[in-house]
Amino acid sequence: MFAISGEVLTLFIMAFALGMDAFSVGLGMGLIPLRLKQILYIGITIGIFHVWMPLVGITIGGFLSDQFGNIASIVGGVLLLLLGLQMIVSSFKDDDEPMITPKGFGLIIFALSVSLDSFSVGLSLGIYKVHVILAILMFGVVSMILTWAGLLLGRRVQEWMGSYGEALGGSILFAFGIKLLLPL
Repeated sequence: MFAISGEVLTLFIMAFALGMDAFSVGLGMGLIPLRLKQILYIGITIGIFHVWMPLVGITIGGFLSDQFGNIASIVGGVLLLLLGLQMIVSSFKDDDEPMITPKGFGLIIFALSVSLDSFSVGLSLGIYKVHVILAILMFGVVSMILTWAGLLLGRRVQEWMGSYGEALGGSILFAFGIKLLLPL
């Protein structure tokens, strides 16, 4: 029993750390005008990706975890740079509709960019024979809740900032992409 409760705490801490990526990116994405229904779908989608990506990583397990970890960070960073840049450019245009929105294909890109790091974590967890169901459910639920928190907070800030919110949101995503590409 003690080993399981220790594992639960460890997995929660890992899930929270991975979910903070989703929170930060959600905060930036929340700075564009979103309806509550969109926020609900975005959180659920990111939660699903945070279940699916580590599950794939755990399944693959020990195969080349170091190489995939680096590739996942690079791809995630590039996606966030592109999303951030798109939001910054879009904020200076006269039309109100961004080029990439968090719905349809844009939502898939958004969810993929914040869940790639959970894939590499899944690779590492596969080596240690973690309780798979517990890990993926913890990752999914925590990331979904933190995404909602970030989006709702970003939405509130967007109401205060007006048209500058999208540029700030894009800057946050862009900076987060740089952070993934240049780990300190």
